[in-house]
Amino acid sequence: MPKPYSEKEREYIIKHLKDEAKECLLLYGVKKTTVDEIVKRVNIPKGTFYLFYDSKELLLFDAINDIHNEIQTHLYNEVVSITEEITCEKLTDCLYGLYKKVDETCLSRIIANGELELIMRKLPEEIIKEHLTHDNVSMEQIINSIPQTKGKNIEYFSGAFRGIFLAMLHKNEIGEKIFDDVLRIMINGVVIQLMEE
Repeated sequence: MPKPYSEKEREYIIKHLKDEAKECLLLYGVKKTTVDEIVKRVNIPKGTFYLFYDSKELLLFDAINDIHNEIQTHLYNEVVSITEEITCEKLTDCLYGLYKKVDETCLSRIIANGELELIMRKLPEEIIKEHLTHDNVSMEQIINSIPQTKGKNIEYFSGAFRGIFLAMLHKNEIGEKIFDDVLRIMINGVVIQLMEE
């Protein structure tokens, strides 16, 4: 029978699993990250891993969500820290900075080489729906912190920003030399529509 863990031990092990999963994603990517490697790094038996996660993909998605949530929290803090009137240009700058921040994480590589899709295909449908709902709620908080955006359809704009994010999959096709400028144009287009009367 597996050893029972206290709530504090469970929190510690989950945090450690996610931290090591992020490190493995950075070093190896999704395909080459194994449960064996992660449990070796966390120093737990392989059977114990399955007390916390049903699959490697669920852990990796959880780790990716942590990165995603940190970035969204950063964006929210950036937006609410703007003390003067929020203009299209200022909001575009904030969002552009967010996308560039994503580019500095393992997320951009995971998205660009199609590994996020590998994870998503193996996730239960309710996990994906829960993520999209959480993403919409987070975007709603960000958008509602901007006075000019009251009454806008949050789901549409959340989807539009997600679409821009997914454009990172096609950086090569768009053109690596011009991608940053194209990204800024796309963000600015959505921001203008978001903030128009």
